[in-house]
Amino acid sequence: MHCIEALRQGGRRVGSILVLALAACTSPMSPNRAPVSTATPTPSQAPAPAPAPAEAARSGGVATPPGQSRSAPSAGAATAPAASAGVAAGHRARNWDDFRQQAAQRLVAANRAGTYLGAVPEPLLAIPVLEIELNGDGSVRRIQVVRQPSRARDTVQLAIDAVHRAAPFGDVSHLPRPWKFSEVFLFGDDRRFKPRTLDL
Repeated sequence: MHCIEALRQGGRRVGSILVLALAACTSPMSPNRAPVSTATPTPSQAPAPAPAPAEAARSGGVATPPGQSRSAPSAGAATAPAASAGVAAGHRARNWDDFRQQAAQRLVAANRAGTYLGAVPEPLLAIPVLEIELNGDGSVRRIQVVRQPSRARDTVQLAIDAVHRAAPFGDVSHLPRPWKFSEVFLFGDDRRFKPRTLDL
């Protein structure tokens, strides 16, 4: 009120006095009132802390933001070794013909770098034939060379090694004895083979 009376009485004074009177009317800042800086973010605006390395590892190497649930891995994320292992244990062979198909697929799955699935080249480099005798659990008991090629005889050992890499071939205890089967290995010039069972 004192400020208003001063303004009424000094209405005809020069503008400089009015400015001083108005400056005197402004209330001083309360000593208990701290200035608010707009440059400092409030707690709700502060960025979320980065997740700990252990938390990122549990989420598959990808940090999950707080408040969000981690999604399940996609169905197409299956690994190649798991798909190869399923060849031997896909289903129980009903007979020896069914088993030969599974064994041939297993040979290719376990020897991807040394096999092919396209057309058989002409002429072939070598055609070794093996007879594989198994134990009841599908492990290899004995391998006999039924046909030795006249050239590129090293392909016989390549075929034997491929059989051992593919073993075990799955349970055969329910199949009639003897637990053995034969496979023809069609080798091309690059010394990659195709099981003849898959070419029939």
